[in-house]
Order: sequence, then structure tokens, then C-alpha cells
Amino acid sequence: MEYTKQGRRNRTLIIIWTIFVIAFIYLPVICDALSSISKGRYFMFPIKKFSLDWWSKTANSIEISSLVSNSLLIAFVVTILSTVIAFCGALAFARFSWKGKKLFQKIILLPVFFPQPVLGLALLLWFNAIGINLSWQTAVFAHLVWITPVVTLVIAIQVYGFDPTLEDAARDLGATQFQIFYRITLPLLWPGVWSGMLFAFLLSWGNFPLSLYTTGVDNTVPKWLYSKMVAGYTPMVPTLGTMSTLGAAGLMLVGALTVYMMHRRQGRA
Repeated sequence: MEYTKQGRRNRTLIIIWTIFVIAFIYLPVICDALSSISKGRYFMFPIKKFSLDWWSKTANSIEISSLVSNSLLIAFVVTILSTVIAFCGALAFARFSWKGKKLFQKIILLPVFFPQPVLGLALLLWFNAIGINLSWQTAVFAHLVWITPVVTLVIAIQVYGFDPTLEDAARDLGATQFQIFYRITLPLLWPGVWSGMLFAFLLSWGNFPLSLYTTGVDNTVPKWLYSKMVAGYTPMVPTLGTMSTLGAAGLMLVGALTVYMMHRRQGRA
């Protein structure tokens, strides 16, 4: 009886703690969403009058359409390039051995531990020193320096769990190297690759420090949100922030469902 009471007490404490943590994390997001549907210019609670005017103005803004396009372009290019580089790097780390491998791994992963403002400033000084004008292309390079090691770690987790004897069996049956890669290696590693792509896109889309230092005159969503909070605040700031959050949440949901379906299909196979 006493054990049952203790168990109930522990479950109650866990539930209370969980609710507290969820509220602490998501309350700012909820306030942001409420601010975007408030008729007033500044957020006040309780909201006196609701309106979707700011959503309409944000969706029809030419300026916001331009910076969203820039952010999507940067994120898309970074996702493709970082995934290709990380996939090759993960295979090299997990499947092959060479002299200086551990040192090379540490050097590759080092940018992850750099403070992003410091890394952005270093890249800015380097671009200026070699005479490269800042644009979205330099932002792509900056994002790759920081994001590629992260994607490499994500894909490497899947690669280390891959059984190479499956490739050996296919090779013994006469399959070519391309057939082995296309029909065996890539499908089995695809959940990790897909997860890495999601990480790359979301990290690039929401990156502020590196974009601030390396995009030049090309604007992005994080840069615009920051500039409007510093000067010239408009309710389109929380509106665009809410749109961005909902889009990221939707992408994560689709990605999670995709990975689940992949694992389920592999389990049936």
C-alpha cells in the first residue's frame, strides 16, 4: 500500500514537472502566435480584439517574399551540399581506416564547438581579406562550415549501424558497385540521410549569427526579424515568426513520419 502511494506520488511529480517544462519552453511561442492575431500593434494580454490582418499583410508583403525566398534558397543549397559532403565523410569515417583518421575527425568537428558569432566574424574578415563580396553565396559557405559537421554526425550514426556483409553478399552474387550502392547501401542508410537533411535545412533556415555576418545586402528571415525588433517594430514580426515556426514544425512532422515509414518498410523487408 505504501509502495503504491509512493508510485502515485512519483507519477504526480513527473506530470507536474513535465507540464512545467513544456509551459516554460512553449509559452514564448504561444505569446508570439497570440500577438500575430491581435488587432493591436503591441501585444497585451488578454487580447481585446482578434484579427488576421497582420497575416494577410505579411503574406502579401513583397519585402517579406524576397527575404523568405533568400532564406529558402540558402537553406536548400546548404541542405544539398552538406548532405552530399556529410554522406561521403560518414562513410569514410565508418568504413575505412587511414593514418591520422582520429585527428582529421576532430578537425572536421571543431567548427561545431565555435561560438557562431566568432565563426561568422572570422569568415567575414577572411572574405574581406581575399576580396570576396558578401552575398547569399558567402552565407551558404558559412552555413556549410558549421552545419556539415552536424549532418556528418547524424548520418554517421546510421552508417556505424550498417552491416557491410550485406554488400559482400550482393558482390558475391555478381552485383556491380553501383547496384550495391543504389539497391542496398543507400536504401538502408536513407533514414539517417533524411534526418541529416532535415537538420541541415532547419539549422540553415533559422541561423542568425552566421547570416548576420556573411549575407551582405541579401536579407534573410532571422536578420529581418532582428532588425525590426531593434528598430521599426511591426506586428508582422511575430506573424512571420509564427509562420516560420509552424512551417518548421510541419517539416519536422513530415520528416518524422517519413523516417518512421522507412524503418517500418525495412523491418518488413
